[in-house]
Amino acid sequence: MKSVRVTVSAICVILAVAFFSSSRHLFAQSEQQTQPEQAVTPPPYNPYPPGILPSNLNSELARVDREIQGIFNNYLAQSKALPPLTYVGNPPILQGDGYNAMRILGGLLNYDLNMSPFKNTACSSCHMPYAAFSGPIPSVNLTMIAYPGSYRYRAGKRTAQRYTYSHSFPVLNYNTTQGAFFGGNFWDSRATGYQLQAPDAEQAQWPPLDPAEMQFPDLACIAYRISKSSYLTLFEEIWGPFSINWPSDTETICDTPAGATTFGGSTTPIALSPTDRTTAKNVYDHWGQTLGFLEASNEISPFTSKFDAFLAGKYTLTPPEMAGYNLFRGKANCNSCHLDGRSTAPTPPPPEGTLPNSMDTGAAADTTPVFTCWGSSNLGLPKNPRDSFYYETTPDSFGFTLNPAGFTYADYGLGTFLRSGFATGPSPNSNWTQYAATSDGQMQTMTARDVAMTPPQCPTTEAPGPYFQKEFFHNGYIKSLKQLVHFYNTRDVYRYQVESGECPAGTVEKVTCWPAAEVPQNQDMTVGSLGLTDEEENQLVAFMQTLTDGYTKPYPFINTYTGACMTGGNAATQGNSTIIPASVLRRMAVEAAGASGQK
Repeated sequence: MKSVRVTVSAICVILAVAFFSSSRHLFAQSEQQTQPEQAVTPPPYNPYPPGILPSNLNSELARVDREIQGIFNNYLAQSKALPPLTYVGNPPILQGDGYNAMRILGGLLNYDLNMSPFKNTACSSCHMPYAAFSGPIPSVNLTMIAYPGSYRYRAGKRTAQRYTYSHSFPVLNYNTTQGAFFGGNFWDSRATGYQLQAPDAEQAQWPPLDPAEMQFPDLACIAYRISKSSYLTLFEEIWGPFSINWPSDTETICDTPAGATTFGGSTTPIALSPTDRTTAKNVYDHWGQTLGFLEASNEISPFTSKFDAFLAGKYTLTPPEMAGYNLFRGKANCNSCHLDGRSTAPTPPPPEGTLPNSMDTGAAADTTPVFTCWGSSNLGLPKNPRDSFYYETTPDSFGFTLNPAGFTYADYGLGTFLRSGFATGPSPNSNWTQYAATSDGQMQTMTARDVAMTPPQCPTTEAPGPYFQKEFFHNGYIKSLKQLVHFYNTRDVYRYQVESGECPAGTVEKVTCWPAAEVPQNQDMTVGSLGLTDEEENQLVAFMQTLTDGYTKPYPFINTYTGACMTGGNAATQGNSTIIPASVLRRMAVEAAGASGQK
């Protein structure tokens, strides 16, 4: 028999809280979070040529799962220690502990491995604290780029963006004066924020339903798994009770990954009444809002870096750091997109400006700069043939094919989204379609904050280390901050019309050879030939390292990494040993597809 529904009126919420506040403590001792019981999985999907998947992938996925479980249990203990939550006033507010309760609930949702068909993938599986909430597996960052989802080894097409400061991005909008888009979340800005008025909250709603990520086939699976979770009472204390009449096949549906042919293309395979469907959608909105709150909190975006201390007069930048800062807002032109609250000086070259001789000597205009312009840009990155997405051209055990286009797929980023194209989301504004062609290739300008964050035992992103291997930009082509700066500096100096792995004899890829741009149109020409010396490149890296949170106060959960550091080599050619020529990979992909009966 269906439970009695509770209205959203303030009076009912207040009355209900008395029960939930006491029940959370009454049953706390019986709520024990153990490793999730995983559904039986079919054999992994592995259409990849040799060398795409890292050899230690399974052990590394298991390692991250253990780390996630440990952090989840920490949040669960925090939830049990909360005092009774009390709504006061009209509108009702959780007085005193509302912020803390919402933060804790956000942590529980973020680290819950049950939020996937096989109970092995959480939001944090691709976003761990010690990597600034980006990819936690060095070998994946070095090889396949995108992270495997719940059904192994389906994987997406881009790097895992950092959570840090994502809350600062506004609702996606087109600035008619500037002729450019600003806001949204994701590399292609498809989490516009138009419904929840918070792009980061809407971003949190995409991975659970992405067939390459957490892979739920129906958004109601989130409400279903929450209804069976150890933190249900806390969720209902904050957002109010919910009741849904779950069909008997709900568990079976939620144990099956999105895209399975058994669903016949339906995105609502759980047969709910209209009222229950609305309730499930409301729970899903609260899921996104809670995770958005966590991302905006000091748990993730705390402004505790050396640079923040410098702005407060509590840290003196070292000579290399200060030199890098002056380059960042001067000769290197970084500050024209990664805003630090000061003007960008110098302006363009003469006669329009005074490059490279002027310097901004004014006071900081912003004491909490987030080092982004919230816009998008096509930097002209080469295609990365190691990206796992290019090889997912054959049906998996569930009959789903992620990328029928194979190696011919080109990532046009924002432009594809504005067209509501393949492998993105539907645009909520048809008026934007007219700007798609001029937006092709553009990817979101991420904050430069925490770009250098690593686990303490692997104190740098740079070889020879000990270092933590990260991946940079949307396709992970760049493997170190040295390479990142060198790309901005010399892209147009050493550009060759070749593919990765096929640079001319006598050149070194990423040093004296940059392969052709994947999307040659609409390239940002404010970078590419900056005239920086090798020392100046290194000084810029030194400055970017001052943007890492955790200097004035320890960064939460930074010490949870239990993997190994990497050593050897140098930052200029970091990762080059894993380059496989694009022509070789393309041939192997065709052979693999042919062996599977694909043309």
